[in-house]
Amino acid sequence: MRISLLLVFMSVLSLTRTQTTITEESTAETTTTVLETTTLATTSAAVPWTAPAIFYPFGSAAGDTEQYLSNYGDESYISVHFNGLLTFNRPQPLSGPNYNPTRGAEDYIAPLWSDIDDQYNTIMFSYQQYTNESVLTRATQDINKYFPQMNFTASSVFVVTWKYNPQPNPEILFQVVLISGGGHSFFLMNYGDCAVLNEQVEAGYDTINSISHFVIPDSINGNYQNLKNTSNVNVPGRWAFISTSVSLIGVQMRLTSYSDLTQSGEIEAVLQQIKQELVSRGFPSSIEMKIRNVKKT
Repeated sequence: MRISLLLVFMSVLSLTRTQTTITEESTAETTTTVLETTTLATTSAAVPWTAPAIFYPFGSAAGDTEQYLSNYGDESYISVHFNGLLTFNRPQPLSGPNYNPTRGAEDYIAPLWSDIDDQYNTIMFSYQQYTNESVLTRATQDINKYFPQMNFTASSVFVVTWKYNPQPNPEILFQVVLISGGGHSFFLMNYGDCAVLNEQVEAGYDTINSISHFVIPDSINGNYQNLKNTSNVNVPGRWAFISTSVSLIGVQMRLTSYSDLTQSGEIEAVLQQIKQELVSRGFPSSIEMKIRNVKKT
């Protein structure tokens, strides 16, 4: 089943006291001892489910538009698929994950791409574009924490949240947050619980012709239930990526050996290590690394 919706982006405790009388008898005398005891009567109360703190506001309480699995007409710009996929410009008629790089003609973000819409009867996603100050401030702070070189200010935040079997607690919960402002764009992928799936899974992103692509390792090695404990920004359950084309960035770092950047045989190895670190933090895999200056201190 491949159905998508296209959206325009933008122990209560109570104490009771009872008395217990114990009578001890002997041939000499009778002694009555009164012992006062306290009995705890426990009343259990259901604790309301709450989403992990890393999640941006979502659901009807946050004013989201909520959509259950059904058939809908097409609009343009962003396609939100019930199978855990976001595509751009046109629908993506793929049934299940094609492990990237696909080298295809479409950009996509796959927070949890799988045929799970065939496995679950109740599937819902909700979405909202935020322009209110509190959400924009949160997004600005998040991006500047993860990408401090950008000096970023968010002007638009678009949140899509997927819930599978949402009542009372979602068996699967994940979210994509698209953040833009000042000509720059970023996206976050947030993960909650994930039930056992009977299908292949992929989490990551890919671009046209796979110029830039990334797959979260745990999503394809059978450890997808551990996504809520993984991260590339030291925040369990969150992955952050930059989706803006960056022509030039500066990297300042300290090495233990000066010769690492002066001997030709070592330079490429060091640059590859730096590149891997940058890609793991969301930079495009097509980024090129060159040394412009080496200073010994």
